[in-house]
Amino acid sequence: MKKLWKFKFSSVLTELTATVTEQKGNIRELTATVTEQKGNIRELTAIVTEQKENIRALEMQLRDEMKKKNEDREIAFSASLVESGDEYIGPFTTHFTLTYKNVFTNIGKAYNPITGIFTAPLKGAYMFRISVYGVAGTPATVSIIKNGEIVVSAYDEQPQGALNSSNGVVLILEVGDVVYVRLKAGRRIYDNVNNHSTFSGFLLFPLT
Repeated sequence: MKKLWKFKFSSVLTELTATVTEQKGNIRELTATVTEQKGNIRELTAIVTEQKENIRALEMQLRDEMKKKNEDREIAFSASLVESGDEYIGPFTTHFTLTYKNVFTNIGKAYNPITGIFTAPLKGAYMFRISVYGVAGTPATVSIIKNGEIVVSAYDEQPQGALNSSNGVVLILEVGDVVYVRLKAGRRIYDNVNNHSTFSGFLLFPLT
């Protein structure tokens, strides 16, 4: 019986030893796998971090480009004839281009207060408006001119006192088109610090 028991014990011990050895081998393999996976995770973490930085850089670039694009589309101006005091302009024997020197707004710098000319920096639909102030005795007639051609006019005349008139128009402009206001020959316009006579315009939306 003792020999049989010793044999069985030895057999069980051998099996347990083999199992433990096998498990140790499995543990070593798992440890190696875990170590490898940790290395992979570190590499993936580095890649993800790099991609996040790239995405942030692209987002900043996109914001800058959108800001620049929006700035290019921000076009608006408004001005009156005189910067101080009061002034009659006209009458002249020929048509006369008015220069609105008292600039309230000139976003995009498309309006030139020295020449009185607005030059379209991009293709689009633009809104323009004029107001004219006349004093009794001589009619006041001004026109919005596009590339040398009359588009719309504002006119006022009455025997006594003063009168204000206005007009406006939406124009489709190509890059480089010019718009300005012209005083008709033989007519007179008035302005003072109250800014009665004005010229304004702005981009409604760009076109392709």
